[in-house]
Amino acid sequence: MELDDDSANGLLRSFGRQVQALRIRRGMSKAELGAELSYSQSQIGSIEIGRRVMQSDAIDRADAVLDAGGVLIAMKEQVERAGFPKFFRDARRYEAKAVELHVYATQAVPGLLQTADYMQGVIRMERPQPPAHVMEQHITSRLERQKLFDRDPAVSMSFVVEENLLRRTFGNLDMMREQWERLLELGRRHHIELQVMPTACAEHAGMDGPFTLMETDQGQRIAYVEVQRVSRLHTDRKHVRELELKYGIIRAQALSPSASL
Repeated sequence: MELDDDSANGLLRSFGRQVQALRIRRGMSKAELGAELSYSQSQIGSIEIGRRVMQSDAIDRADAVLDAGGVLIAMKEQVERAGFPKFFRDARRYEAKAVELHVYATQAVPGLLQTADYMQGVIRMERPQPPAHVMEQHITSRLERQKLFDRDPAVSMSFVVEENLLRRTFGNLDMMREQWERLLELGRRHHIELQVMPTACAEHAGMDGPFTLMETDQGQRIAYVEVQRVSRLHTDRKHVRELELKYGIIRAQALSPSASL
């Protein structure tokens, strides 16, 4: 089911009402449920009115704690998607099933690699600026995506980022230092390769902009392209193959993973 913004907001409100009804049936306060799920009382309140997205592992625990009989778990995938911006929701379905993921980034550190503070800094730059609760939803959902790093078996990943985005500071130097340290930590993992495309590189195959390549557990190969909050998923083999070829050249032109770190 494709989710527009109204449908997504309605789904989050419906899920929240379901949590509230189950909580009341069990005779639990918001604080008591929060203690079970590692949420504060106010965060449970935000979930129940549809202003906050409950993380997937918390949904599993809530279903058990509230004796929901699988009702909440059945809504989990749609709830997770509803927390993302409209233009990314379909791509998220493929990303969640990916066994390989490759990203070329030009404007900001890729969302999968961002720290929470960096995320907040990037989202605050958006114009028009989203409401505070939407910003919170997007940060929560983006952090949820990062569970991909710890999946077993590991997802094979590579990232090529432009040098200029590492030098652009959102917020303050301490925040950027934390982000750089996060990149170093992830770049040293055995299943992740991180490369930097130097600004001074004379030959550059990535002039058409950023993109993401994914392969699912079913062997389907997908390309995702996004610009100015407009996105497109490509599944036709010819177009995906062209971007795969381009990505291979970009990786060859960039610094090696060890030189990049």
